[in-house]
Amino acid sequence: MKIFDSIFSPEDLKNINDLDALAQELRAEIISLVSQNGGHLSSNLGTVEATIALLKVFGEKKNAIIWDVGHQCYAYKILTGRKDKIHSIRKKSGLSGFTNYEESSYDKFKSGHSGNSISLALGISEFKLNFKKDGKVIVFIGDGSMTCGLAYEGLNNASSANNLIIILNDNSMSISKNVGAISKYLSKIRTNNIYLNTKYIIKKILSKIPNSGKKIDSFFSNLNIKLRNLLFQTGSLFENLGFKYYGPIDGHDIHAMIKVMQIAKKCNKPVLIHIVTKKGKGYKFAENKPDKFHGISRFDINTGNCLKSKEKTFSDIFGEHLCNLAEKNDKIYAITAAMSDGTGLSEFSKRFPKQFKDVGIAESHAVTFAAGLAAGGYTPIFAVYSSFLQRSFDQLIHDTAMQNLKIILAIDRAGLIGEDGESHQGIFDIPMLNSVPNIICYSPSFFDELKISLDLTIKSEKFTAVRYPKGAEFFKPDWLNKNFNNFDFYGKNRNLLIVTYGRIFSFAAKIFKKFSDKMSLLKLNKIIPLDNQAIIKSREYKNIIFFEESYINNSISEKFGLELLKNEFKGKFVPIAINNFVKHATMFEQLKEFKLDYDGMLEIIGKIPK
Repeated sequence: MKIFDSIFSPEDLKNINDLDALAQELRAEIISLVSQNGGHLSSNLGTVEATIALLKVFGEKKNAIIWDVGHQCYAYKILTGRKDKIHSIRKKSGLSGFTNYEESSYDKFKSGHSGNSISLALGISEFKLNFKKDGKVIVFIGDGSMTCGLAYEGLNNASSANNLIIILNDNSMSISKNVGAISKYLSKIRTNNIYLNTKYIIKKILSKIPNSGKKIDSFFSNLNIKLRNLLFQTGSLFENLGFKYYGPIDGHDIHAMIKVMQIAKKCNKPVLIHIVTKKGKGYKFAENKPDKFHGISRFDINTGNCLKSKEKTFSDIFGEHLCNLAEKNDKIYAITAAMSDGTGLSEFSKRFPKQFKDVGIAESHAVTFAAGLAAGGYTPIFAVYSSFLQRSFDQLIHDTAMQNLKIILAIDRAGLIGEDGESHQGIFDIPMLNSVPNIICYSPSFFDELKISLDLTIKSEKFTAVRYPKGAEFFKPDWLNKNFNNFDFYGKNRNLLIVTYGRIFSFAAKIFKKFSDKMSLLKLNKIIPLDNQAIIKSREYKNIIFFEESYINNSISEKFGLELLKNEFKGKFVPIAINNFVKHATMFEQLKEFKLDYDGMLEIIGKIPK
């Protein structure tokens, strides 16, 4: 019987003596789980021991544990009563790949994005302090998230939160390698061999002294912080912000972490515990390539190879074409926010290092930095996942559109993206961009259209965006117009017009090929602003159905319907879009749920009078 089979809640950890063996069981379970379901492997393997220590000390319900991002919570889920459901993780109707309060009272928030944990924790802390509620508020945050400005807004307000404990998990990685001054600062602490070696040597000597050794060791552990900083310069940034700093501590030494967490539990001021972990710990393929195994599909445990065949993706095509454009244009400047691999910019970063910047998890900064580059004369391109672009709404309006500056947004993972769930779906970029004045947005359906769209954005003098989906292109008909116009009409039937854009055009095209005598088809290529000629011509149809892979409020379909009304359209208009947050499932299951796949479209079309 496995040790973790006897654990049904954190309380059961009190009865476990061999915590290191438990860690090995959890690590094996996580590797097996992710090999079958896909998911976040490296981050979860790196935090197994820290999770055990955290729940051993703070597992009581009176304490609130907040996970930043939340993708490192698999061991936490197993140890907080969800081990029987763990193999449903990231599957439809199963457990979320992130923390989720709908699953367990141990989860305080639904998570997925970086940097918000400290601010969230301060809110809970304030309530506990004001209403004299027992318990600590514990934040578990990675060094990658510490490049996010919101984390520092939280730190700046935390000095009076004497029930707050922050565990800083330092593995020198977010998804791509960490960048910037904060990463260098943590690296300096982490690699201060004089400090670490001194601690180790003295502790080893003291451990051999009977009786008195432990007391002297305790004195050394509580050495005056100012003296320690003077000698070794560790933790001064956090201490200047009002925190009691402990670290760096081996994040794979469960007993060392339990000891320091128990000390922190007694402190009457905010505490920051700095632990150092290895991303991908215990699985050599993930240790060697932690970025590859950050978020991975199903894979072979013995080889580390993905079981899913590698196809060209929109991200690949974007990266390749941008390299081609940069060869002829030294004003092109690419920006990413800790996602150079995911957005296809790895090769660009190697070939054009002076025209590339990874700003870390700092999307707001990325947009304003791009605006500054544009003001200076560059043509900046910010490649960003749709769901993360949400973090920079004010900068799009105030620092870019209002300044009439030319920057280009390459919006990756637009639309439904599958198993990562509610926080990661790319369904809010369209409603957001529809609120930004003077922006142009293209939505290519196919690889060649992506290249053409990028060419157009480079030539334009305006603020532009290109949005494209995760993964490979879908079915491409051979009867498409060879020219890339703002829009294209197909068919002569005036009873029914299907309107769509992006990758789901492929489904509409298949239906049109089968029923071309009973319907017409409108493909939009430039979606913001809408071309008025497309609106005027659409007035000729009795019934219009608009299929859209976006949240419906302030969507393209909503704008299209409004423009039809302004132009005295007398027929029936039916928008089919997404009307809520989207829970985790495969991308095709999600498309099916919202009637945006072939069968769903056919079902909706079948309800229109002939």
